[in-house]
Amino acid sequence: MSTTEPSGAVGPPTGTAESSPAPGPSRRAFIATSAVGGVIAVGPLLGEAGAAAPQAPRSQVALTVNGRRYTVTIDNRTSLLDLLREHLELTGSKKGCNAGACGACTVLVDGQRVNSCLTLAVRLDGAEVTTFEGLSDGERLHPLQQAFINEDAFQCGYCTPGQIMSGVGCITEGHTGSKDEIREWMSGNICRCGCYPKIVRAVEQTARRK
Repeated sequence: MSTTEPSGAVGPPTGTAESSPAPGPSRRAFIATSAVGGVIAVGPLLGEAGAAAPQAPRSQVALTVNGRRYTVTIDNRTSLLDLLREHLELTGSKKGCNAGACGACTVLVDGQRVNSCLTLAVRLDGAEVTTFEGLSDGERLHPLQQAFINEDAFQCGYCTPGQIMSGVGCITEGHTGSKDEIREWMSGNICRCGCYPKIVRAVEQTARRK
């Protein structure tokens, strides 16, 4: 087999070694080198980020929920809503907007209506909390719960616990003198299904029977 170079082949570049450019790294070598450099550069940062962060302050809180005494140790940032749902498994209070605008999380604290999503649980040591689950007496529903059924005052039902808790507070506070007054004092509770007329009627009828 002949080893003679074809006449059309391109030969090596001419000139001295000093004037010839040094061959650059191959694409594969460049990528490998860049990857290793990136690991070296980022490694210390990852190590810092992965370090154990200081634990958030925690406190012990004792409160009564639906007549039952609870003592829990919680992160100081825990809302009353998250305490009820995540720690005590009382899921009747709903997490809607989580910003105090929809009223789905309404509960009673010492008899007063509050948005539990905006209320820090750590501030309620010694308080009495009533949730939707605490309104009924066994199988016997609270009058407003029954009125919601009678008036068909719900569709999807997601806002219903908050609506009923707010309605109970509204009745207790004496803000049921007229439909307009009920609407005004229930305005913090949003119903996306638009059942407002029936909700107002249920609150009005319950207040009359009281």
